[in-house]
Amino acid sequence: MIRVLVVDDHQVVRRGLAALLATDRGIAVVGEAGSGEEAVRVAAAAHPDVVLLDLMMPGMNGVEATPRIKTAAPGAAILMLTSYTDADLIAPALAAGALGYLLKTASTDEVLAAIRQVAAGRRVMDPAAETALSQYAGVDLTLREREVLNLVADGLSNAEIAERLTITVRTVKAHISSLLQKLALADRTQLAIYALRQHARSS
Repeated sequence: MIRVLVVDDHQVVRRGLAALLATDRGIAVVGEAGSGEEAVRVAAAAHPDVVLLDLMMPGMNGVEATPRIKTAAPGAAILMLTSYTDADLIAPALAAGALGYLLKTASTDEVLAAIRQVAAGRRVMDPAAETALSQYAGVDLTLREREVLNLVADGLSNAEIAERLTITVRTVKAHISSLLQKLALADRTQLAIYALRQHARSS
């Protein structure tokens, strides 16, 4: 039995999702929450296997709630269920620890299948979200920028990258700033997600 916590700030949506999940004999809805803050409290008490989490909510949004939920309920897998396909929203969600990203246009079977997959520890990505993330591919980067990007994917710090490439930390920061601008990313976290995805594609 997969224990699921449903989190959405719209009560009608939240109740509808809970009713939908209740039709599956392999799933038990162990709680509902209407905000990120409430989700953390309920997760700590209910110990869900999967948290079906809305992305955009007043107060603490889904990205902010994700690491807090995982601290409160370490065994919980986070499945984002949202209407947004913006890469600058998807990347932070994945970086925060979400294992799945699904759109609210998904069919009943797709939602149920996604819950089972993340409960088993497998990543789930809506095709539209995959497409949004892949839009960063093909950007014209210099050889040095690609070297820096690969080292970011390996988890190296700026100082470690500087030592590896025999350049200054200031130069590394300049390359990272250039990468952020070229790839339309907001910060180093998003850059790391992009770098890891590109590394996975090439391996």
